[in-house]
Amino acid sequence: MRTKIFYGILMAFGVVVTSCSDDKGTGSSEGMGTLSVRMTDKPYPYDLMAEANVTVFKIEARQVQDEDSDDSSSPYITLMEEEIEMNLLELTNGVTEQLANVEVPAGTYDLIRVYVKGVNVVLTDETVFDLKVPSGSSSGIKVFVEPGITVTSGLSTDLLLDFDVSSSFVAKGTFNSPSGINGFNFKPVIKATNASTAGTLAGNVSTLMEEVSTPLEGTLISVFAADTLNTTSFTDVDGNYAIMGLEAGMYEVLAEIDGYISSDTLDVQIDVANITTQDFVLEAAPVEETTMETGN
Repeated sequence: MRTKIFYGILMAFGVVVTSCSDDKGTGSSEGMGTLSVRMTDKPYPYDLMAEANVTVFKIEARQVQDEDSDDSSSPYITLMEEEIEMNLLELTNGVTEQLANVEVPAGTYDLIRVYVKGVNVVLTDETVFDLKVPSGSSSGIKVFVEPGITVTSGLSTDLLLDFDVSSSFVAKGTFNSPSGINGFNFKPVIKATNASTAGTLAGNVSTLMEEVSTPLEGTLISVFAADTLNTTSFTDVDGNYAIMGLEAGMYEVLAEIDGYISSDTLDVQIDVANITTQDFVLEAAPVEETTMETGN
């Protein structure tokens, strides 16, 4: 189960694009809008890791240029340029970190560059692994936005970047104890989701113990779209979970944890810019009795 958890969880950078009104025009190529950048992640409950640290020191966005434009300036716009250190494992269940909030020219943006350094993993026994950053500190981690996201005066648009930890933080060794891990490779993989067409799924998982509702920490929440696993999350110490950046539509959701009967697979509707609530109450699995045979 630990191995499945370690290789199956997503983290997320949250990039929020918010445009503001401007007297110069209402088209996507006129005026100025505000580009706000936040960071969050989906829960990462691997019990041998205490921290996954990253320092973001620069973020750029590439604006799509018109084919007939004679502007020879760089299409990249700097959104932030300061060192922000964060432990990604602390950014869970809808918690975000503000990285930038700046005005940018209205228009369409199709590429984000995230510059990082100081990447390391701290295990629960306080062992620290410093990781090499391939190109992330020089040319940035390139995240293509398909289709491009448009900043328009007077409107708000959100872009969510999912940092795939299962591909990005690759552990080496065995996972029975901290001493079995002998290092990590950092291979950053980030995908973009247009959060302006997305919503959030949130809820609580509990059980009844002597007729008292008790939260179930570490419950696996699986979200399926068209019979394909879309993403997963885990409940926190209070039994709560939150999954951001789900495209609007119908999904199937399942809750399961060792020692309890898995929930029914439930249909949930995700609406744009809304939070859909789905709670679960799980029953303890029956204890199997074993009998011993005695010979004569």
